[in-house]
Amino acid sequence: MAAGEEESREYLRRHRLPELLHRLGALLLFHRPERPREFLIQVLEQVKAGRRAEGEYPFLMDEDNVDAMFSLLDVLGQGHIRAAQYR
Repeated sequence: MAAGEEESREYLRRHRLPELLHRLGALLLFHRPERPREFLIQVLEQVKAGRRAEGEYPFLMDEDNVDAMFSLLDVLGQGHIRAAQYR
């Protein structure tokens, strides 16, 4: 691998850019805003504020979504799931 390519990969890893771009894409598909560019700008502003501890980090799912997913895994209503179910 060329030195420039390795430096580029390291840059992406260090700044966690693939994860950020993946998350932005998922948020776009989840919300499907009428004005996607403005939506992305707002999300990036929320990320920036969240990193400064001035606001909440934008999440793809809210508590209701997490509860619904958990109930799908906890079919017996025991209040817990096994590690294998989590994975």
